This record gives sequence, C-alpha cells and structure tokens, in this order.
Amino acid sequence: MVGALALLFAASAAATIIAAASMASMGEMPMAGGWSLSMMWMRLCGQSWNAAALSFLGMWMAMMVAMMLPALTPMLQRYRRALAAMGRMHPGWPTVLAGAGYFGVWAVCGMADYLPGAALATRAMADPATARVLPFAAGALVVLGGALQFSAWKARQLACCRAAPGAALRPGAVAAFRHGVHLGLRCLRCCGNLMAMLLVSGLMKPGPMIALTAAIAIERHGLAGKGAARAIGAVAICAGLWLIARAIARG
Repeated sequence: MVGALALLFAASAAATIIAAASMASMGEMPMAGGWSLSMMWMRLCGQSWNAAALSFLGMWMAMMVAMMLPALTPMLQRYRRALAAMGRMHPGWPTVLAGAGYFGVWAVCGMADYLPGAALATRAMADPATARVLPFAAGALVVLGGALQFSAWKARQLACCRAAPGAALRPGAVAAFRHGVHLGLRCLRCCGNLMAMLLVSGLMKPGPMIALTAAIAIERHGLAGKGAARAIGAVAICAGLWLIARAIARG
C-alpha cells in the first residue's frame, strides 16, 4: 500500500507543479492596493463558468492529494490494520474506498471555496474599494487562523486525527466509503484554518503549498503535536501581521 500511495503522491505532485507553472505563465492581474489577483479565480477568454469551475477543481484535487497524502497515509494504514484484525482477508479495496471518501470531502470543499472566491474576485476587479480592503482581510484571516492553533479545540481535533479506528468499524464498500468521509470531515475540522491561510496567501504557489504540507504533517504525526501546532500558530500570526503591515504600506 505504501508503494501505491508513493506513486499517487508523485503523480499528484507532478500535476500540481505543472498546474502551478501554467498559472505562473499566465501572470497575475494588478489590483488596486498594490497586489495581484491569480488567474485561477478568473475565466479565460471564451471559457464558460462551468469549464472554469472544472479547471479549478482539477487543479485543486491534484494539489490536495499531494498535500494531504503525507497526513492521510498513517490513518489509512491504521484503518487497514483494523480491517485485518477483524478478519478481512482483502482489506486493500476498502482502504481504497476510504481514501476516495476522504478526498471526496476535499472535492466538495474545493467547490465551496471556488464559488465565493470567484465572486469576490469579480467584485474586486469591478470595485477598487473592495480590492483595497482584501489584503487587510487576508492578513486578519491569517492572524485568526494562527490564533486558533493555540486553542483547546485545535488540541482535541489533533487528538481525534491521531486516534486509531474504533471497534465499531463495519465491513462493506459503503461502510468503507463512509469511514473515509468521516476521516475527511475530521481532517477538515483539524486543518481547515491552515487551508484558509493558503487560500488567501498563495493558492497554487509552491512555497506556501510546501510549507503548509509540512505543517499539517508535523502537527498531525510529529512527536510534539500540540507544541508543533502552537509553533505553527506563532509563525502564522507573524505572517498575518506582516501582510497587514504590507497592506498599510501600499495604501
């Protein structure tokens, strides 16, 4: 299973790099307030909104598979071992279905992010006042997401993600898919604040993606999960304050 997941990670990472290079080649649109809007949130010439949404979803899922597999792999391994302990002779396919359910949650999340993101980008292009406010809002969101890293709620979510599957696991394809959905929702609650930071600070940019992938894996499976989460929070708060200061300097 580890070999198959490694190949999937390599393929998704390569697809993400290609998509990021494609976005970079298109350039960004200068906006009022001294920042630039990624082409990811805009339709290309002659492109329908449906096609733009599907293009975003494809890039989003390639990115999510590459980013979340390091955190997901130990959870899938625990699930596979739990199935084997139940006497399942072939736990591989239920594990695959669990992974599909997990990434299905992130696909829905991607579409939920795209719709307001595209609407906000359209509004910012038409309204300079909105464009000037967005860098401040992005900085504030990063500060808030960093502060959440210090909360008891975050510590509980990390503990849930580290827990082994319970004894109530049921056999069957539907149960396996539902387990994956459960894992995805639990993961979304745990690192949703970190994903929000990525959305406002550099979606499809290699630096932020690599940093966030490392942060999620370290806080989820490192020896000092709570301490790592707080350290990540401190870095995020500093980054958010820097974004606000830069927005002020640019006017």
